[in-house]
Amino acid sequence: MINIAVTGAAGRMGKTLIQAILETQGVTLSAAVEQPGHPSIGSDAGEMAGLGRIGVPVVEDLAAVAPHFDVLIDFTVPAATLANLKVCAAHGKRMVIGTTGLNELQQAQMQALAMQVAVVAAPNYSVGVNATFKLLEMAAGIFGDDVDIEIIEAHHRHKVDAPSGTAIRMGEVIANRLGRDLSEVASYGREGITGERHRQTIGFSTVRGGDIVGEHTVIFAGAGERLEITHRAHSRSNFAEGAVRAARWLADKGAGVFDMQDVLGLRGQKSD
Repeated sequence: MINIAVTGAAGRMGKTLIQAILETQGVTLSAAVEQPGHPSIGSDAGEMAGLGRIGVPVVEDLAAVAPHFDVLIDFTVPAATLANLKVCAAHGKRMVIGTTGLNELQQAQMQALAMQVAVVAAPNYSVGVNATFKLLEMAAGIFGDDVDIEIIEAHHRHKVDAPSGTAIRMGEVIANRLGRDLSEVASYGREGITGERHRQTIGFSTVRGGDIVGEHTVIFAGAGERLEITHRAHSRSNFAEGAVRAARWLADKGAGVFDMQDVLGLRGQKSD
């Protein structure tokens, strides 16, 4: 039995993670954590998630419950995620990170801490999205430099970073396959007289509104035809189920940073 802790337990994703853990064989929810002073502190995590009492109270001190879990799942914000990773590294606990929006310094800090403990870090834990990454790599290899590439993503009004981590990862997958540096060719929105589009550019467009869970479309636009590859998430449950799957996979791994391509066994598969 793998003991899992969840941070941000009272949030939308936290509650979905709790449900996924309770519905998955071979794992158990052993700790639930929220930020200090949160109204949920002291409440039962199961009742908070609408699933009935399970005897796991929501606490504010991750270090205090470190003896009780094997893997921590964190879908919070960059600063909190890094603080939680430091606790995990100090106590030899593995971690699944779904937080997006980490800057270059924070990414470097995560890599350094992962030298002490195993981490799965991915912008998206959906199996469908990770299959989409492979399809995009394949399409980029087929089209090469003969098409214009645009990435459109849409999320709910509460999402605080843009473009989404998933959209950026899609751009990275395509750029890597084409031998481009995404930091040099990405165009994040357009306004005014922009001039003619350069073929090397990979464009990003962002939509925020309502309760959109997550939609990503990549357009490969050529002369006389275009290919669109789209993934739509209908609920957060697929992200939570993927994160729990990652936690199970991570349970016997040594130090290092992995992602869902590793978890799903897609890392070494050829795309052409």
